[in-house]
Amino acid sequence: MSRKLPYIMIAFAAAMWGLIAFFVKGLTTAGFSAMEIVAIRVVTAAVILILVGLANYRNHLRIKVKDLYLFIGTGIFSIVFFNWSYFTAINLMNIPIAVALLYTSPAFVAILSFFFLKEKINRKKLMAIILTVIGCTLAAGITGQGGTSFSVISLLIGLGAGFGYALYSIFGKVALRSYHPFTVTLYTFIVASGALLPTTGIVSKAAVIFTGDIWLYALGLGIFPTVLAYFAYSWGLERTESSTAAVVATLEPVVATILGMMVYGDRLGGMQLLGSALIIISVVSINISIPIRKQKKPFTV
Repeated sequence: MSRKLPYIMIAFAAAMWGLIAFFVKGLTTAGFSAMEIVAIRVVTAAVILILVGLANYRNHLRIKVKDLYLFIGTGIFSIVFFNWSYFTAINLMNIPIAVALLYTSPAFVAILSFFFLKEKINRKKLMAIILTVIGCTLAAGITGQGGTSFSVISLLIGLGAGFGYALYSIFGKVALRSYHPFTVTLYTFIVASGALLPTTGIVSKAAVIFTGDIWLYALGLGIFPTVLAYFAYSWGLERTESSTAAVVATLEPVVATILGMMVYGDRLGGMQLLGSALIIISVVSINISIPIRKQKKPFTV
């Protein structure tokens, strides 16, 4: 069981990410724009993490200035950039295509890991990545778009979302060589908050956040698909290869699809069912007979 725990944690993180639509829909109904919701997400997460850190992880609150680039990588190049690319792609094209392009991230992770982290791409991993990309494409409904075409710029921005999403695994993996998973998660959201607070205008809406049920959506968004999800993913990432972790994490669109069907009455077509099945198959296959490297510093919650 302990050998599978890192993959279970990554799958848990993916499930939490899959629930993000519930909180986003609540905040959208309250009148917040997409990037304002992103700002609410990262700022709420940063505040929670700082409080948790002061209470339980004081030994993990310091970083070296020379390593700040790693958290600029996870916080700005990944969190901020991928969200900007993703929401921009949704505005330039339709949502299914944007989602499909976002989940090209495992392919980017495998390629980047090969060049920068010296991780091998074996046949099983390659097949799992291929199944994942095909599955995400089918689950997003890309096959139902007929002859619709989009500009090169919109497609590049959509691919930018997948690339930005992948960068968390790369920068995070390097950061975890020197820092605790909590430290990586904390500074990721501190840096992202520092970038979004002055650029989104969310500060002017601070009073609105604490009215009615809005604060519950904001707090829930900051805790479940953010703090818990990224902490669990960082914990699992520390004990696995980046490319493997990225494939397991693509369980997210399956969870999001189930949420849409059960809560919002979304219908699932045959191709989407097939795509979801391929994603599950890839997640199962990547969990079979994968050795876990011994860690020098075990982590306990």
